[in-house]
Amino acid sequence: MQALVFDFNGTISDDEPVLIRVYQELFEEIGRPITAAEYLSELAGHTDPEMFTRWLGVADPDLMEERIRRYQALVADGSTVDEETRAAVRYAAERGPVGLVTSAYRSEVDPVLDVTGLRAAFSAVVSLDDVTNGKPHPEPYLRAAELLDVAPSKLVVLEDTDIGVASAKAAGAYVVGITRTLGAERMREADELADRVDVALVERLCS
Repeated sequence: MQALVFDFNGTISDDEPVLIRVYQELFEEIGRPITAAEYLSELAGHTDPEMFTRWLGVADPDLMEERIRRYQALVADGSTVDEETRAAVRYAAERGPVGLVTSAYRSEVDPVLDVTGLRAAFSAVVSLDDVTNGKPHPEPYLRAAELLDVAPSKLVVLEDTDIGVASAKAAGAYVVGITRTLGAERMREADELADRVDVALVERLCS
């Protein structure tokens, strides 16, 4: 390993329940309700445009902007990133380059990184704003490797969805599947599995 790279939603930020709530409320209001099981089965891990297109048939910019606004209001205090995860990210950053690769927009990620004090820990951040093709395409992780100045095969990636695993594996990275969002079976294509991000896991990966 030469660099450790984290996904954001569901990996660093334990916010999948928040995202489910926001999508459920928004889709209910426009007459196309979705259950939590349907969200996890069909949408989790995809980009916003892809999720809206899959469920509604169109990626309406106004609806996506409203979804982001509602999400921001619920995570602005940083409570979705617990102290153990914060400590794990800082531990990694003290020992080598650390990246963040997310299907979210910068406007969703930056406020959380600021309020948790984690922004400085990341040598590179790749969001949906920075790529042409989001996950499961390998472009996000190839871009991260470029920014971190390492070969993609030298990345160790932590991901919580099968979509994210597919993206990182297609780029040639070693992938740790975090199982708390989708469970172990959905994450079986990862190289190894872990329940969550903590210092013990990162310590082992950095050794």
